Amino acid sequence: MHRWFLLGCLAEIFLFGVALALGWLFKQPLLATLRWRADDAVLGIAGAFPLLVLFWWMLRSRLRPLAEIRDFLEAVVRPIFGQWRVPQLAVISVLAGVCEESLFRAVIQGGLTRAVGLEAALVLASVLFGACHFVNWAYAITATLIGLYLGALWLFTGNVLAPAVTHAVYDFAALVYFLRICRPQGTV
Repeated sequence: MHRWFLLGCLAEIFLFGVALALGWLFKQPLLATLRWRADDAVLGIAGAFPLLVLFWWMLRSRLRPLAEIRDFLEAVVRPIFGQWRVPQLAVISVLAGVCEESLFRAVIQGGLTRAVGLEAALVLASVLFGACHFVNWAYAITATLIGLYLGALWLFTGNVLAPAVTHAVYDFAALVYFLRICRPQGTV
């Protein structure tokens, strides 16, 4: 349990290091679009709700691609994360929100915007986000759509804080719901 938690934290911190390195290499300052504004944090919290509704629906859907995502969650996520304490789920969720949004929004989407334009940068960063979350096609497509949503939120606010908060709140609430409230498939 503790080994998986440490590995997860190190993986997210590694992504932040990648964001720092790429930001330096491509002259895309990592913290250029981070501002501590309460209204963007609140928007980030509110922004998690549509994603949570999507997650709730996905867990109940009979569509085959969504069943494949559920199968992955049951086979991989529940065994690895299921024994983690709630504070550990909170830590990994915050790290994922901060580190992944720093990389995909602030550095990659921000850097690509200068080279290919706003819309293409949003799409390319989102596709890369989805590809990095590939466990099956349905999950990768869902992650790409979530990347588009988070990227649009970043464009709307101009502040990476908003998508980072959305990402963290979504991950935390989805993990707690799935691991602590939802029963494993096949149980009554």
